[in-house]
Amino acid sequence: MKKQPKSKRAIIAAFIDIRKHTPVEKMTVTNLCKVAEINKSTFYVYYQDIYDLSDQVENDLVRRITNSISHTECAFDDPGAFTEEVFRAYGENQHLIDIVFSGSRSVMLPKKVHQALTELFFQLRPEYKNSPEKHIMLSYIIYGGYYAYVENESMDRNYRISVISSLTKL
Repeated sequence: MKKQPKSKRAIIAAFIDIRKHTPVEKMTVTNLCKVAEINKSTFYVYYQDIYDLSDQVENDLVRRITNSISHTECAFDDPGAFTEEVFRAYGENQHLIDIVFSGSRSVMLPKKVHQALTELFFQLRPEYKNSPEKHIMLSYIIYGGYYAYVENESMDRNYRISVISSLTKL
């Protein structure tokens, strides 16, 4: 993987730092550049605006999540194992997910993960691309599992994963 320029890394680090306590809608390029210790013109070399930056950071995180799932092709052969891998990947990235996908951006995580995994899965298993059943099943695993996981966050993480995993085996 190609190393990012120092200024781009500084922008991303500043974005994440500010994002911990500030919604995307209230962030400004001026403040971000001050924290990153760069000129505004440097910011605009890489990004159109704060929303473009936010989208790219989200997409990088989703890529990190999906790349850590080693058995994507088994989504339909062993949906329980696939589901466990998806949620373990969420768990490994939970701190960053909580920052990047907070507030108004929270609905974007399952949407982006669904899109990325759907593309990846059908590249690996093109024979399923026109199967409505496979599309519905993948949507159920990702959206249904995600919301069941999030809505029951007071319960033990491993317990939630095992219950969601067992449901997808049905």
